[in-house]
Amino acid sequence: MEPPSGFLASLWNFILFLPYFIGLLLLGIIKGIIFCPLTCLIMTFGISAIILGLWPLHFFWTYYSILRAKILGPVLKLVLCICVSVVLVLWPIIGIISNILGGAAYGFFAPLIATFKAIGVGERRTVFIHCVSDGTWSTVKWSFTFIRDFKDVCHYSYFSVMDELGHKEPADGKYYEIRLLCLPGAIVAGVLGFLVDFPVISVVALYKSPYMLLKGWHRLFHDLIGREGPFLETICVPFAGLAILLWPLAVVGAVLGSIVSSIFLGAYAAVIVYQESSFWYGLCYIVASLAIYDEYSNDILDMREGSCFPRPCYRNKAAVSRTSSHGASFSRPNSFRTSDTGSIRGPILELKPMELLDSLFKECQHYGEEFVTEGLITPKDIEDSKSTNGGSRVISVGLPAYGILQTILRSVKANSSGILLSDNVTEITSSNRPKDKVVEWFYNPLLIIKEQIKGENLSEAEEDYLCKVVLLSGDLERLKNSNVAQPPESEIKRAELDALARRLQGITKSISRYPTYKRRFDSLVKTLLDELAKKNGGSQPSNRNQVIPRSRSAIIRIFSQRSFRSRTGINDSDPEFPQVGDRDVQID
Repeated sequence: MEPPSGFLASLWNFILFLPYFIGLLLLGIIKGIIFCPLTCLIMTFGISAIILGLWPLHFFWTYYSILRAKILGPVLKLVLCICVSVVLVLWPIIGIISNILGGAAYGFFAPLIATFKAIGVGERRTVFIHCVSDGTWSTVKWSFTFIRDFKDVCHYSYFSVMDELGHKEPADGKYYEIRLLCLPGAIVAGVLGFLVDFPVISVVALYKSPYMLLKGWHRLFHDLIGREGPFLETICVPFAGLAILLWPLAVVGAVLGSIVSSIFLGAYAAVIVYQESSFWYGLCYIVASLAIYDEYSNDILDMREGSCFPRPCYRNKAAVSRTSSHGASFSRPNSFRTSDTGSIRGPILELKPMELLDSLFKECQHYGEEFVTEGLITPKDIEDSKSTNGGSRVISVGLPAYGILQTILRSVKANSSGILLSDNVTEITSSNRPKDKVVEWFYNPLLIIKEQIKGENLSEAEEDYLCKVVLLSGDLERLKNSNVAQPPESEIKRAELDALARRLQGITKSISRYPTYKRRFDSLVKTLLDELAKKNGGSQPSNRNQVIPRSRSAIIRIFSQRSFRSRTGINDSDPEFPQVGDRDVQID
């Protein structure tokens, strides 16, 4: 829709917008007031029960995992136990208070925002119904979903991380140890950093907050009157108008975020002192951290470059390259360059982590149903994926890793600079990937694996072998008994493919700890059980040791190069970034 032209047209459009916006705002506030207490009560009771119920187990298992960890030295274990004690004692208090505030905020703002989002839902005659109903039952339902996801994080993800810490072997037989002589200076530097950075950064943030408030309002009102930016489309006008009203809350959140981050920014001086073995460098960092924050906040607010604080060097020149992430200059936002330099085919639309996760599980469901129909996935595989004794990992690890591999292979064949999704159109690059630190942890390793696979120049037989290893490595006996897609004759090539498979499975295990993963994984297992019941004529398998009859020819047909490649070529979905962990997922 074209924006209005002329001052009078813009003013008239603004006058018509006000009663429309105020009506939606009042309706959303009424819904928020009604559902805020209920949602807050549900989330407070559910999450607090999880925190308090698992706290004794978390307390014991954290110490147990640290003390039995083979990669940690005795002195480091002692220091960690002391530091962890503070976290464990404060965890129930901080967790419950944060839960109460978060539950109240969600219960109020979710119905409010849903009211504005309802403007673009359905036909014109049903818009009012959506405005009244949206954000009511869905808010209550999602509060239970949050409790479920929080439980999965506290149970499956936590124990998965702790078990990995306890079983991980030190590389080259050398465990991590701490230098006791550097600890006193590091502790003093950390305390000084906190005492200096916390008040100074807090004052700087408060000093710049009025400028942020006025500049944000100026920009939003300018866009509203001129129908630019978020106000260009008619259905976005009420929702974008809400941004004007809530902008002060965004400013308050930015100030609070700066104050909280100043604690960690100042305490990082202890790390500098320990790494550089120099108390002087720690003092230099305390001063430089003020300049870093000042410069970065100026960039965000588009203020004058530079800082009034000095910025001394706090790293040894020989270590600058090793710590470039902390010593990099925060001059301007456009100084950050990305490695993906491929041509942009259209407008840059930032993808959302949940969309990527949904896409991955759709692909897992597609391949899982096909493998169940073919007989490659058995009832025992499905049942063992739900067990607590680390049963078959064909579904827990192999199937998601297989889906990720298909996306990587598709990207390699299309010569994509990023990760190409199943529609062969959407491409995840550094420009449009979700601005999520966790997503970045997975995205960069996947790009590295993609380049490694591209450099391998895999033949069809080698590609089929890699796919089979990724899918079936959780069941070594089945892998040994299969006579299809034989390993390469070259031992070096075979070792390289096995290493790629292990790395993919390791990334899948890390992704499985991401929030919401466990819930989606359980839904996938239920879907496969339904598919299995459908295949068996509607009867649910009662014996977990029951195995679908399959012949050797069926396996050969599944892994034959032609049929296998027909499934791996085009009909794939994006397996990007899954999340909350399954404690049972382990990789040898």
